[in-house]
Amino acid sequence: MSDLPRKAVTRTAKLAALPLGFAGRATLGLGKRLGGRPADEVATELQERTAEQLFKVLGELKGGAMKFGQALSVFESALPEDVASPYRAALTKLQEAAPPMPARTVHRVLAERLGPDWRSLFAEFEDAPAAAASIGQVHRGVWSDGRKVAVKVQYPGAGDALLSDLAQLGRVARLFGPLVPGMDVKPLLAELRERVAEELDYALEAKAQHIHAEEFAGDPDIEVPDVVHQADQVLVTEWMDGVPLSEVISGGDQEMRDRAGQLLAHFLFAGPARTGLLHADPHPGNFRLLTDDGPASGWRLGVLDFGTVDRLPEGLPLPIGNALRLALEGDAEQVYRMLREEGFVKPTIQLDADAVLDYLLPIIEPAGREEFPFDRAWMRAQAARIADPRSPAHQLGKQLNLPPSYLLIHRVTLSTVGVLCQLNATVRLRAELQAWLPGFDPEGGGPQEDAGSA
Repeated sequence: MSDLPRKAVTRTAKLAALPLGFAGRATLGLGKRLGGRPADEVATELQERTAEQLFKVLGELKGGAMKFGQALSVFESALPEDVASPYRAALTKLQEAAPPMPARTVHRVLAERLGPDWRSLFAEFEDAPAAAASIGQVHRGVWSDGRKVAVKVQYPGAGDALLSDLAQLGRVARLFGPLVPGMDVKPLLAELRERVAEELDYALEAKAQHIHAEEFAGDPDIEVPDVVHQADQVLVTEWMDGVPLSEVISGGDQEMRDRAGQLLAHFLFAGPARTGLLHADPHPGNFRLLTDDGPASGWRLGVLDFGTVDRLPEGLPLPIGNALRLALEGDAEQVYRMLREEGFVKPTIQLDADAVLDYLLPIIEPAGREEFPFDRAWMRAQAARIADPRSPAHQLGKQLNLPPSYLLIHRVTLSTVGVLCQLNATVRLRAELQAWLPGFDPEGGGPQEDAGSA
């Protein structure tokens, strides 16, 4: 792949090949079973091949297709283990890497955006990308003042590619059902389309990142690299080393997992309270665990990629904290009233308040305990309870509504919980809620100005 495919017909053809490939492998598998191969062995082989094709197509197309793959990779902890295992490695690859854009294309974009003498801005610039994302790739460099930098370069034609991919994926969304049982991907795709314009605007991203970098400068728990330079579709920021969260997920010891999980939960709630912005792309590729020779309590979380944020000037909405507190106190009627007021229950729908509370309590269990061990088994149990058509929770869940103002908050929270389950981290979530979530602990005086170490 020499460049980002921009013609809609080319990209559509590649995406259309996915369901054909799935069907072809199913036929191949039937033949192998008729030939005497054990069914479970054949099924595993077919799932592995399907995962490889999924990664290859979504990774090469980048754009909206790869972004969709990244979103799916966050939710893999909710899949049954026999389904998840073959897909996990392929989907997780999308969190950190993709086929690179050629050096000649990178040089052309830099010359167009930074000027023909762009090399004079750098003491060093590495042509080989250090990382690839859905709409751009990152190169290492050294700025002219000696600072190590990350240079994010947007793929030419990324905007058209995003819109084309997401429209096409919307047409074939049902085909992804076997990959994510029980999850409706159409709302996910609709929301991704809404965020395209913002994510393509590197000036907005630079502003959001600088706000976070200033607010968390010198923080004992969170580090955000500051912006060095921005021009059109090029963003230069300070370089950040550290252990990618994906490596902690795949091979970290329990101390690393627990500290990373605690810091992730801390950032989820402290970030909006302190900056008025919600970092809205919490897949593992956007985080680093900054370790040192000291105890784990001193390790920090590095946060990258502020292309997608939700603007929350007052922090997370007060009704979330109030409803969560009342639910844990068992006040079914008050919770139901608040859900109606906020639009989670439409005026034409009548539900039993106790049934609504029964639906919520298993999901919010982590908020009611001093420590909670997040793991894939718990996530799968929640997903299965809500997805099973025979379950009362499934029937009730179909009648609930997600107001547009809560859509991104809901996805970010769910995605973060998914990463915590991938980490198998034991987290003091309740303490973070008490410190940062408005309404959760009214006697605590609201979000802390300076909570100290997480």
